[in-house]
Amino acid sequence: MFYRSPFCNLFLFTFLLLLSSCSYFYAKYYTEPNSCLQHAQFHKPYDVVIIPGFPYHKDSMNFVIQNRVYWALYLYQKGFAKNFIFSGSAVYTPYVEAKIMAMYAQQIGIPAANIFIETQAEHSTENIYYSYRLAEKKGFKTIVLATEVAQSSFIKSNNDHRTKFVLDFIPIVYDSLMTTKLMPDIDQDSAFVQHFVSLPDRENGWKRLKGTKGKKVRKMMKAEEKSVL
Repeated sequence: MFYRSPFCNLFLFTFLLLLSSCSYFYAKYYTEPNSCLQHAQFHKPYDVVIIPGFPYHKDSMNFVIQNRVYWALYLYQKGFAKNFIFSGSAVYTPYVEAKIMAMYAQQIGIPAANIFIETQAEHSTENIYYSYRLAEKKGFKTIVLATEVAQSSFIKSNNDHRTKFVLDFIPIVYDSLMTTKLMPDIDQDSAFVQHFVSLPDRENGWKRLKGTKGKKVRKMMKAEEKSVL
């Protein structure tokens, strides 16, 4: 008869517990692109799509910005939404991310009348907070976030009981993106910030981490709650 030691039983129990935990967090927080796209297909059209910004360097349109803007174009052309909020301040470079992406989006085919910009966010959680507030002011009810799966999943995991913005997620499905992308002729100087100081020069690593995890957003939301009382 096979004997299994108490240590072996403990190891097996721990392994199964970790496996269950991983499966739980995967199902709860991982925004699987194709599943999210199918969900959005059923619930479209949305009133507005939020596109988080990404650092822009002079005379260089990087692939992250291209992919996010072309994903916005795909969602526009496929009828998922007609309105878009591009979100992002000048964070790591002296160019306002939202303005750069908005100019790019307009040039490749999204009408200017359907493009809105939010220029205060310096962290992913702030992209949601400021964009969500802008959407509310514009009267948009159904809201969706569209970005890479890693950022999308991170934002979803932080959208807990302390914030809980009501929105769906449509991570980029790369097979649906155009492989050849237009290099835009944008007025980058109009997005340039004079006397710029980058975020790492204003905040240490620990403070930036807390900002990324949503500390500033929760503080602002508490202030909003107090102002209502």
